[in-house]
Amino acid sequence: MTAIRLTFWGAAGQVTGSMHLLEAAGGRFVLDAGLFQGRRGPSHALNAKLPFDPRRLDGVVLSHAHIDHSGRLPLLVRHGFHGPIYATPATRDLCAVMLPDAAHIQEKDHEFLQRRGKAGAESEPLYDLADAIGVQDLMVGVPYRRITHLRKHLALEFVEAGHILGSASLDLRITEGGTYRLVFSGDIGRTGLPIIRDPEPPSGPIDSLIIESTYADRDHETTAAAEARLGEAVRRTAGRGGKVLIPAFALGRTQEIVYSLHQLHRAGRIPDLPIYIDSPLAVDTTTVFRMHPEIFDKRERLVTAAAHLFDFPMVRYVRGVSESKALNAQPGPAVIIAASGMAESGRILHHLANEIGDHRNLILLVGFQAEHTLGRRIQRGDETVRILGQQYDRKAEVETIGGYSAHADRGELRAWIRRLGGPIRRAFVVHGEPPALGAMATILREEGVREVHLPKHGEAFDL
Repeated sequence: MTAIRLTFWGAAGQVTGSMHLLEAAGGRFVLDAGLFQGRRGPSHALNAKLPFDPRRLDGVVLSHAHIDHSGRLPLLVRHGFHGPIYATPATRDLCAVMLPDAAHIQEKDHEFLQRRGKAGAESEPLYDLADAIGVQDLMVGVPYRRITHLRKHLALEFVEAGHILGSASLDLRITEGGTYRLVFSGDIGRTGLPIIRDPEPPSGPIDSLIIESTYADRDHETTAAAEARLGEAVRRTAGRGGKVLIPAFALGRTQEIVYSLHQLHRAGRIPDLPIYIDSPLAVDTTTVFRMHPEIFDKRERLVTAAAHLFDFPMVRYVRGVSESKALNAQPGPAVIIAASGMAESGRILHHLANEIGDHRNLILLVGFQAEHTLGRRIQRGDETVRILGQQYDRKAEVETIGGYSAHADRGELRAWIRRLGGPIRRAFVVHGEPPALGAMATILREEGVREVHLPKHGEAFDL
């Protein structure tokens, strides 16, 4: 067996920035190329400094389209990368809208801060629209369960991860001088999530496993309970004439919330009120969802009813800037869903700035809020928060619904490991804050994995 080397250049000891360098079979591939998210200065520094020469990469294998897994692809292109990027067809199509949007947001945020006299090196865009578009020329769509040879002795198979549309776990086999199997979980989804199929882990013995740990230290409420709480939150806020502000990832979470609101409305469990999807990106990613019904979960009620999943009388998709600004002048009740999911950029910042001081309103958090993000500061109950460089008193109610998380909880992670169905020689725990990383390591050891590593940023292992 020739040398196999794995170096962790992201999501090591933290949640965001997923990127792992695999050197095997005479080639160099990165598994994911995600953006670090959090405090602007430190995150920008980590993102801007690539730890290797992209021109020497033979390819990228992408688990899914979320920006903390795909958002540095345009930066690789900007610095000379021109190899193939392997992804599922849905991930390829989602990146076509996600990455140009990421470039646009960086440019607009920098312009905004310049006008306020607050721009600095840490707000400089990492890449531009041309770089983001250049990524699409390199994308290779690989269907689930189809073995693809990246090199003569390196094969890839995508399996359903159940996290978002098109998400995959990576099953890599190195067959030079023997057979070595490396599995990268990507982000593992939950059983019973709306729209998308349940996770289907690869089976058989594994030499090395790279596994996420985002929620390894806690349990989620059920999706049914989450939907019931969403309905109650909307009814309660509407009853006092307020607005429900939902920071939500344009990809995945927005579609799940709209799907739930559709079901609640059909069941008469929420009143008639306008539901605004205020995100050009959410409009575009919803279009990609409509393009890929072949990978929907056919057991879902609205899917099998052939209903328009994301279109019903109350929902209104907002694309223009003037339309978005006009929402702040409209009285409640209303629901406004806008990116980003951790309230770090995008239109949700302007809605929060305008609405956070009104006690009738509700800020409803429906996803993971990473440390040092505005979403986390709101979630922990800070009474004063800084938004777009200004301080605001928070008077709006805050509620978190954990059941919409697209990440498996500790019980689901343990079940996923057991379903692998064979011994695991070695495991690397990534994509989690310290308590979750430790909890995942404990689960792995309890499930019989003797060699468990919690890699640090930049740490390399010879496999």
